[in-house]
Amino acid sequence: MNNSIDVFATSLSLSEEEVRGKTVVVIDVLRASSTILTGLANGAKGVIPAEDMGAAGKVAQNLDQSRYLLCGERDAKNIEGYDLGNSPSEYTKEVVEGKTLILTTTNGTKAIARCSQAAKIVIAGFLNLSAVAQVLKNETAEIIIVCSGWKGRLSLEDVLCAGNLISKIFEGNLPEDAKDGAKVAMGLYERFGNEITKTVSSTNHAKRLAELGYASDIADCCLSDKYDFVPVLSEGVIHK
Repeated sequence: MNNSIDVFATSLSLSEEEVRGKTVVVIDVLRASSTILTGLANGAKGVIPAEDMGAAGKVAQNLDQSRYLLCGERDAKNIEGYDLGNSPSEYTKEVVEGKTLILTTTNGTKAIARCSQAAKIVIAGFLNLSAVAQVLKNETAEIIIVCSGWKGRLSLEDVLCAGNLISKIFEGNLPEDAKDGAKVAMGLYERFGNEITKTVSSTNHAKRLAELGYASDIADCCLSDKYDFVPVLSEGVIHK
């Protein structure tokens, strides 16, 4: 593989040129990545990430109403009038199988939109890290891991997940010429990797979710390798 790998702690500082022609991994542990993975695992046809509610509405106008579900959140709260929020627990087989999910979230889908010029965009979380690492080991393009963060600020859980992914790719031995972002993420994982759920539960966003009644989502989003597939964005739709 090409050993060049970098980590952006948030997507806010990302420019089109920095991702052009590269393979980008988007991580939003709490909760967009985990929701996308769960929806696809339970039979959703695909997920259309929408940067904002206006974009989600435009997509919905062009689809048969019986074939899609409008999904998402703002500030971690469900959007009035939408079919689903952003809790993976809502995305059961009975609800999502055979449906196209139009998803807009505060951070995750914005991060995906900012990476639109990448050669390839894959979605990762703790739930599928080994599968993603296996794919990236064979990657020849430069790799950029983009952490979604929270409204432009760093989210520890995303950087921790990035470090876990890097550790898996390089089997714990980071190349000497690794970029600073990769070194920071790897260092965070080396410090907290043995207590991921406990560490994530103590983060700002996890506390925010717990206060809103989504405490159970936190442990669900920290499960290691629940899924063995790598979602890829193609022509505006994320597929299994």
